[in-house]
Amino acid sequence: MGKTTIAGLIIKYLVEMQPGAVLAIDADPSSNLNMVLGLDLDWTVGDIREDLLSQVKQSLTAGGAAMGTVAGGSTKREYLDYQIRSALSEGERFDLIAMGQPEGQGCYCAVNHNLRQVVDSISKNYRYVVIDNEAGMEHLSRRTTRAVQHLFIVSEPTLRSIVAAERIAAFRHELDIEIEHTGLILNRLGGPVPDVLQAHIDKMGIPLVGVVPPDEELAALELAGRPFIELNNESLAVTAVAQIMTQLNDIH
Repeated sequence: MGKTTIAGLIIKYLVEMQPGAVLAIDADPSSNLNMVLGLDLDWTVGDIREDLLSQVKQSLTAGGAAMGTVAGGSTKREYLDYQIRSALSEGERFDLIAMGQPEGQGCYCAVNHNLRQVVDSISKNYRYVVIDNEAGMEHLSRRTTRAVQHLFIVSEPTLRSIVAAERIAAFRHELDIEIEHTGLILNRLGGPVPDVLQAHIDKMGIPLVGVVPPDEELAALELAGRPFIELNNESLAVTAVAQIMTQLNDIH
């Protein structure tokens, strides 16, 4: 539905138009936000999680796991903190951490609790945190964060996509997350919103905060696998996202 594209354009806007560092979190298991941002991706949080569980199993035989330690005497929190900071991909005024694949078999509750603490701790070092979530919000609820200032639901301009967006908008009330503002973004829509779509949007209970039109320059970069950071600031998509962001008084 274009959510990774929108996330990349928001990061571009913040990096170029606002002061302060940006943390990008790729919470989609497909982990391709790094391509949009032009960064290499070596490790994900999922890789770190699996490695920690392996360390815990090894430590268990030596009696260390019962005391909350892993091989080498580090606590699980210390281990996660070091590994996640090492896994950050660094850009110019922004960093990226990818959550990676979901859990496999086994007990991950304690690990995910520690992961959330570490991610929350790292996030405090940045003025802005942009999360590219999976299609749905289960990942966001489980282990990424507990507070969201602006939640953007991105939809294609089709009735099927709007219905899916409507379900996601309703689902947000069931999550253990503090969400201050929620808005809808229509992606790849040239011209006014069709009446049939507007009727559904009016029933969603969240405002339409902006429309991003089709952009040939963006499509060319996407086809070539080049980062969206290279987009000209006069491009249609960049201009549209900038207009959306300037409407947010508390983003400045």
